[in-house]
Amino acid sequence: METPRHTSFRIALTADFYDETGAPRYSDFGLGTFEGHEHIVVSKISEYRDEITSDQLAGNHAVLVLSPKVTANSLISSEQLLAINRFGVGYDTVDVEACSAKDVLLTITPGAVDRPVAEAAVGWMLALSHRMLQKDRLVRTGCWDDRSQYMGCELRDRTLGVVGLGCIGRKLVTLLQGFGMSQPIAYDPFVSSQEMIELGVRAVGLEELLSKADFVSLHCPLNAETRGLIGAEQLGLMKPDAYLLNLARGGIVDEKALYNVLCEGQIAGAALDCFDDEPVTETNLFCKLENVILAPHSIAWTDELFRDIGRIACQSILDLSLGKIPRGVVNPEVLDRPSFQKKREAVIWGGGMLE
Repeated sequence: METPRHTSFRIALTADFYDETGAPRYSDFGLGTFEGHEHIVVSKISEYRDEITSDQLAGNHAVLVLSPKVTANSLISSEQLLAINRFGVGYDTVDVEACSAKDVLLTITPGAVDRPVAEAAVGWMLALSHRMLQKDRLVRTGCWDDRSQYMGCELRDRTLGVVGLGCIGRKLVTLLQGFGMSQPIAYDPFVSSQEMIELGVRAVGLEELLSKADFVSLHCPLNAETRGLIGAEQLGLMKPDAYLLNLARGGIVDEKALYNVLCEGQIAGAALDCFDDEPVTETNLFCKLENVILAPHSIAWTDELFRDIGRIACQSILDLSLGKIPRGVVNPEVLDRPSFQKKREAVIWGGGMLE
């Protein structure tokens, strides 16, 4: 009787998971999931490049990607590659069409980021409304007596406006219950009004949201429809005492327009975790403003976040290596292609059977 032969399943991790000495940067990003599975072989890509090159993918069956881009050029030699596993839920840095064309699955980690990102948004709302950074500076600069010039406000009776009511936006609404805020409003053309009612949220158009919300929190993906969604015209609709929070992607907001309204006091402030060009240097315009809180695209990074993302991502890879359908597939149409199935069988079973 023939028994299938299970060959080694090779997984590479991008170099940014490790520091200059080769030691892991993070205490737990899920690799323990592979313990006890001898067919799994894990290696790290030795050099960090902004865009993964084809030679870095060569010979691997799956790649766990933290921040580098994956383009069509990255996938030139992908005869054995079954999956690109994006460490997180955003995948605007990955060319999905190129992956599909090469019979490569793209997977993300749904659910793992919801609470950390929403919790960070709550923290920023409190920091902005209570003017925490400015008050910190008063003490550090010996300006104690100026404190009456920096009155804050509570979240009580304020209105949250969520742009993109996906899992993160919904978790944000949930976490803010108990602060005594007004009924939240949301703009999301892909969520029905009835579903929003069930969530305790009122559905509005984008213009109404911007004109009525005290806090505009962005949680939509970056794509052709959302790129430049918040420009000068939209920012001009916001109230002078309102705040903008972007924990999504930089390209959603016109940065020059936002800088202008912040300089002119047309809105009270902003909190930004992501930018058009990353990494941000000290020459960035926003670094000069005191009514902005900035983070290096990591405001939600916690030990728990990396643990949960890692476990989901690694379990997805493990499932794929065992012939199962992995979780979080972005391009599921690839799964049904005979060409992908043939490649998967060749990788998993070594292209043959043993007696």
